[in-house]
Amino acid sequence: MAQNSQDDAAQLTEAVATDITDADDAAGPRFVANPVVQALPEKADSEIAPVEASSLVDLVATLPTDGALSREMRCLAGAVYFEARGEPLSGQLAVARVIVNRTESNRFPDDYCSVVTQRSQFSFVRNGRIPQPRLQSAAWRRAKAIATIAHQEMWDSQAQDALYFHATYVRPRWARNKIARATIDRHIFYR
Repeated sequence: MAQNSQDDAAQLTEAVATDITDADDAAGPRFVANPVVQALPEKADSEIAPVEASSLVDLVATLPTDGALSREMRCLAGAVYFEARGEPLSGQLAVARVIVNRTESNRFPDDYCSVVTQRSQFSFVRNGRIPQPRLQSAAWRRAKAIATIAHQEMWDSQAQDALYFHATYVRPRWARNKIARATIDRHIFYR
Protein backbone atom coordinates (compact mmCIF):
# COMPACT_ATOMS: atom_id res chain seq x y z
CA MET A 1 0.00 0.00 0.00
CA ALA A 2 2.83 2.39 0.87
CA GLN A 3 4.49 1.74 -2.51
CA ASN A 4 1.23 2.57 -4.34
CA SER A 5 0.94 5.87 -2.45
CA GLN A 6 4.51 6.80 -3.36
CA ASP A 7 3.90 5.90 -7.02
CA ASP A 8 0.67 7.92 -7.03
CA ALA A 9 2.46 10.93 -5.51
CA ALA A 10 5.28 10.70 -8.08
CA GLN A 11 2.77 10.53 -10.95
CA LEU A 12 0.86 13.53 -9.57
CA THR A 13 4.06 15.56 -9.17
CA GLU A 14 5.10 14.70 -12.74
CA ALA A 15 1.65 15.66 -14.10
CA VAL A 16 1.67 19.00 -12.27
CA ALA A 17 5.21 19.73 -13.48
CA THR A 18 4.13 18.95 -17.06
CA ASP A 19 1.09 21.23 -16.73
CA ILE A 20 3.24 24.06 -15.40
CA THR A 21 5.81 23.58 -18.20
CA ASP A 22 3.07 23.55 -20.84
CA ALA A 23 1.55 26.72 -19.32
CA ASP A 24 4.97 28.41 -19.30
CA ASP A 25 5.52 27.53 -22.96
CA ALA A 26 2.10 28.92 -23.90
CA ALA A 27 2.34 32.13 -21.87
CA GLY A 28 6.04 32.74 -22.22
CA PRO A 29 8.68 32.74 -19.49
CA ARG A 30 7.71 33.58 -15.92
CA PHE A 31 10.95 35.20 -14.93
CA VAL A 32 12.35 38.68 -15.39
CA ALA A 33 15.42 38.78 -17.61
CA ASN A 34 16.66 42.11 -16.19
CA PRO A 35 16.63 43.19 -12.57
CA VAL A 36 13.87 45.60 -11.63
CA VAL A 37 15.24 48.59 -9.74
CA GLN A 38 12.79 50.84 -8.00
CA ALA A 39 13.87 54.02 -6.25
CA LEU A 40 13.03 54.08 -2.58
CA PRO A 41 10.90 56.99 -1.43
CA GLU A 42 12.54 59.74 0.60
CA LYS A 43 12.29 59.20 4.33
CA ALA A 44 9.28 60.95 5.76
CA ASP A 45 9.97 63.55 8.43
CA SER A 46 8.57 61.23 11.04
CA GLU A 47 10.82 58.30 10.07
CA ILE A 48 14.21 58.91 11.58
CA ALA A 49 16.67 56.06 12.00
CA PRO A 50 17.00 54.81 15.59
CA VAL A 51 19.52 56.75 17.62
CA GLU A 52 21.47 55.52 20.64
CA ALA A 53 21.25 57.95 23.58
CA SER A 54 21.87 57.62 27.29
CA SER A 55 19.27 60.23 28.26
CA LEU A 56 16.28 62.05 26.84
CA VAL A 57 18.38 65.23 26.75
CA ASP A 58 21.00 63.46 24.62
CA LEU A 59 18.34 62.02 22.32
CA VAL A 60 16.73 65.42 21.75
CA ALA A 61 20.17 66.91 21.06
CA THR A 62 21.04 64.28 18.45
CA LEU A 63 17.84 64.38 16.40
CA PRO A 64 17.81 66.53 13.26
CA THR A 65 15.25 69.33 13.52
CA ASP A 66 16.03 71.44 10.48
CA GLY A 67 13.75 69.67 7.99
CA ALA A 68 10.15 70.45 7.14
CA LEU A 69 7.40 68.65 9.02
CA SER A 70 4.25 67.03 7.70
CA ARG A 71 0.98 68.64 8.74
CA GLU A 72 0.38 65.95 11.36
CA MET A 73 3.83 66.29 12.90
CA ARG A 74 3.45 70.11 12.96
CA CYS A 75 0.25 69.65 14.96
CA LEU A 76 1.98 67.31 17.43
CA ALA A 77 5.01 69.59 17.76
CA GLY A 78 2.72 72.62 18.09
CA ALA A 79 0.89 71.01 20.99
CA VAL A 80 4.20 70.28 22.72
CA TYR A 81 5.37 73.84 22.09
CA PHE A 82 2.24 75.58 23.34
CA GLU A 83 1.27 73.21 26.15
CA ALA A 84 4.63 72.33 27.63
CA ARG A 85 7.58 74.32 26.28
CA GLY A 86 8.41 75.56 29.79
CA GLU A 87 8.34 72.03 31.21
CA PRO A 88 11.28 69.64 31.46
CA LEU A 89 11.76 67.36 28.46
CA SER A 90 10.06 64.49 30.31
CA GLY A 91 6.96 66.67 30.73
CA GLN A 92 7.03 67.67 27.07
CA LEU A 93 7.31 64.02 26.07
CA ALA A 94 4.40 63.12 28.35
CA VAL A 95 2.18 65.74 26.65
CA ALA A 96 3.14 64.36 23.25
CA ARG A 97 2.46 60.80 24.43
CA VAL A 98 -1.05 61.79 25.52
CA ILE A 99 -1.77 63.00 22.00
CA VAL A 100 -0.26 59.87 20.42
CA ASN A 101 -2.21 57.69 22.88
CA ARG A 102 -5.43 59.49 22.00
CA THR A 103 -4.96 58.76 18.29
CA GLU A 104 -4.62 55.08 19.20
CA SER A 105 -7.78 55.11 21.36
CA ASN A 106 -11.24 54.68 19.88
CA ARG A 107 -12.51 57.50 22.14
CA PHE A 108 -10.69 60.23 20.18
CA PRO A 109 -9.99 61.15 16.56
CA ASP A 110 -7.32 59.06 14.84
CA ASP A 111 -4.91 61.79 13.71
CA TYR A 112 -2.80 64.32 15.61
CA CYS A 113 -4.35 67.46 14.13
CA SER A 114 -7.90 66.34 14.91
CA VAL A 115 -6.92 65.41 18.48
CA VAL A 116 -5.18 68.74 19.08
CA THR A 117 -7.91 70.88 17.51
CA GLN A 118 -10.79 68.93 19.06
CA ARG A 119 -13.13 71.38 20.75
CA SER A 120 -12.35 72.26 24.38
CA GLN A 121 -9.30 70.00 24.67
CA PHE A 122 -6.31 72.35 24.47
CA SER A 123 -6.48 75.92 25.75
CA PHE A 124 -4.03 77.32 23.17
CA VAL A 125 -6.28 76.31 20.23
CA ARG A 126 -8.49 79.17 19.05
CA ASN A 127 -11.46 78.52 16.74
CA GLY A 128 -9.99 75.15 15.76
CA ARG A 129 -6.62 76.65 14.80
CA ILE A 130 -3.16 76.20 16.24
CA PRO A 131 -1.23 79.49 16.52
CA GLN A 132 2.10 79.95 14.74
CA PRO A 133 5.10 79.09 16.96
CA ARG A 134 8.35 81.05 16.86
CA LEU A 135 9.97 78.87 14.19
CA GLN A 136 13.54 80.01 14.85
CA SER A 137 13.38 79.39 18.61
CA ALA A 138 15.16 76.65 20.54
CA ALA A 139 11.79 75.74 22.09
CA TRP A 140 10.38 74.96 18.61
CA ARG A 141 13.40 72.81 17.73
CA ARG A 142 12.96 70.88 20.99
CA ALA A 143 9.21 70.50 20.34
CA LYS A 144 9.95 69.06 16.89
CA ALA A 145 12.42 66.58 18.37
CA ILE A 146 10.02 65.58 21.15
CA ALA A 147 7.20 65.09 18.60
CA THR A 148 9.43 62.73 16.62
CA ILE A 149 10.48 60.84 19.75
CA ALA A 150 6.85 60.39 20.84
CA HIS A 151 5.62 59.48 17.36
CA GLN A 152 8.30 56.83 16.90
CA GLU A 153 8.22 55.67 20.53
CA MET A 154 11.95 56.25 20.83
CA TRP A 155 11.89 56.88 24.60
CA ASP A 156 9.60 55.65 27.38
CA SER A 157 7.42 58.27 28.98
CA GLN A 158 6.39 58.43 32.62
CA ALA A 159 2.88 59.18 31.37
CA GLN A 160 2.71 55.63 29.93
CA ASP A 161 -0.81 55.15 28.54
CA ALA A 162 -2.26 58.46 29.80
CA LEU A 163 -5.08 60.02 27.79
CA TYR A 164 -5.64 63.15 29.87
CA PHE A 165 -3.65 65.77 31.73
CA HIS A 166 -4.10 69.10 33.43
CA ALA A 167 -1.99 71.72 35.14
CA THR A 168 -1.36 71.18 38.85
CA TYR A 169 -2.97 74.53 39.74
CA VAL A 170 -6.44 73.48 38.52
CA ARG A 171 -8.80 70.80 39.84
CA PRO A 172 -11.12 69.64 37.05
CA ARG A 173 -14.09 67.48 38.06
CA TRP A 174 -13.30 64.83 35.44
CA ALA A 175 -9.99 64.02 37.18
CA ARG A 176 -11.84 62.32 40.07
CA ASN A 177 -12.88 59.52 37.72
CA LYS A 178 -9.42 58.91 36.25
CA ILE A 179 -6.33 57.00 37.35
CA ALA A 180 -3.30 59.22 37.91
CA ARG A 181 -0.22 57.95 36.04
CA ALA A 182 2.38 60.63 36.77
CA THR A 183 2.96 64.16 37.99
CA ILE A 184 5.70 65.86 36.02
CA ASP A 185 6.56 69.41 37.04
CA ARG A 186 3.31 71.37 36.54
CA HIS A 187 1.15 68.68 34.90
CA ILE A 188 -0.71 65.63 36.20
CA PHE A 189 -1.33 62.79 33.72
CA TYR A 190 -4.27 60.35 33.89
CA ARG A 191 -5.65 57.23 32.25
